[in-house]
Amino acid sequence: MRQARLNKELTQQELSDKCGFTKSLLSKIENGHISVALATLSKIAENLDLPLSWFLEEKEEKNLVIVPSNKRVIRGSSDEIGYSYETLANFSRFSPIEPTIVTIDPDLERTEPFTHKENEFIYILEGKINLNYDGSSFLLERDDSAYFKGGKPHIFLPANEEKAKILTILIQTQN
Repeated sequence: MRQARLNKELTQQELSDKCGFTKSLLSKIENGHISVALATLSKIAENLDLPLSWFLEEKEEKNLVIVPSNKRVIRGSSDEIGYSYETLANFSRFSPIEPTIVTIDPDLERTEPFTHKENEFIYILEGKINLNYDGSSFLLERDDSAYFKGGKPHIFLPANEEKAKILTILIQTQN
């Protein structure tokens, strides 16, 4: 991330100002001292003109990517975030879609909505969530799905005392 920022000739302060968070937070992210939510990484990616997958995948470009379930890496698991996520077989670091499994901890403390530039498709794999989207709340259960513009404030909140797993696909839009 630091190299991408330097390639754009931005200081930490300039990038953190563009993203709307503190220089201290950006420094902790760059140095790997904290786990961050996808929406935070998305905001950084947007301000560096990079796809979100650029930060999530460190694999070389291939024509076929197969990721066995026992080889997926779970990231972002933190009491502070309440979400963990697993990237799924991203075809390319520059792919216009980014499939991920998000797990929502029932003890999630964050309730402030996120925004990001990508559209988002979600499919509930396990459990129940409340999708708070642009001021409205929607209860989604296993096998329910939704598709929405990420630029509107949204957040997935636990609907009960059980974890929920969501397949989420971020889809880059053309400007």
